Amino acid sequence: MTIRCVAIDDEPIALNIIQEYCRKYGNIDLRCFTSPVAGMEYVSAVKPDIVFLDIEMNSHNGITLANDIPDGTCLVFTTAYSQYAVDGFNVDAVDFLHKPIFYPRFERAIEKALKWMGRKDEDRRTRRDTITLKVEHKNVIVNTNDIIFIEAMDNYVKVFRKDLPMVMSQITMKEMETLLGADRFIRVHRSYIVALENIERFSNRQIFVHGLDRPIPVGRKYAGSINSLNSFFKLNPTDKL
Repeated sequence: MTIRCVAIDDEPIALNIIQEYCRKYGNIDLRCFTSPVAGMEYVSAVKPDIVFLDIEMNSHNGITLANDIPDGTCLVFTTAYSQYAVDGFNVDAVDFLHKPIFYPRFERAIEKALKWMGRKDEDRRTRRDTITLKVEHKNVIVNTNDIIFIEAMDNYVKVFRKDLPMVMSQITMKEMETLLGADRFIRVHRSYIVALENIERFSNRQIFVHGLDRPIPVGRKYAGSINSLNSFFKLNPTDKL
């Protein structure tokens, strides 16, 4: 299994060290960003396995950025300032690498991350195939296997299902992402989440799903999601549309 990693650090030398260590460890697909904004946009869209995130960057603080790390993505902080260690673990970082980072310590962080990922995978395998949504004044149980796609509307979401009525609930899209998990659903727009198994064809700008006669747009922020779709379907966008 290839480990998908992202490293965000405004110091190119620090990124070069992580690149070298990833090559030495092997079987790691690493993307590096000196821009925290571009890096976090990519992380949000692709949902990698591990994010190496610096804390003290010129324009951003990694502790604050950590709040936007997707559920299911393992966070490892990298910083020259040891006083941030407690803050790092308070935002559920799996490990804290103090610069200068040496390879044995990096390797141990990868092993810790893999164990964490293994537990998450087990949780996903044992989770129920239903979610409970508040609809008006009652709870409605929705089978996730029935969901085709989800559309945001103001402070609500509309859940479209196969051969079943649409369900509308007052919940945020981020909360829906957490409920559904990233193994069978993908966020492609700030207003849309799509079930992977219902995707019929797609391009860099739009996605067609079974049972819907209009395309679902791909948001610019989520364009990296198409990379995930390519991996999922083993096809290029031009082959699908």
